[in-house]
Amino acid sequence: MPNMDGRKLAEEAQRRRPGLKVLFTTGFTRNAIIHQGTIDADLSFIAKPFTLEALARKMREVLRGN
Repeated sequence: MPNMDGRKLAEEAQRRRPGLKVLFTTGFTRNAIIHQGTIDADLSFIAKPFTLEALARKMREVLRGN
């Protein structure tokens, strides 16, 4: 995305729709992402590769607020 990364997109979307749930995904490990300061530890995240079952499980978790 030119001029915007995923975090900025999520922040803008949540500004426009308060309460919007966001699930981040990347090929990097969670530890690498947090260590580099790309996302906060409390944000919802799933690392690639993932199965459809794992994605569905994580989406249910995020939507329930767990």
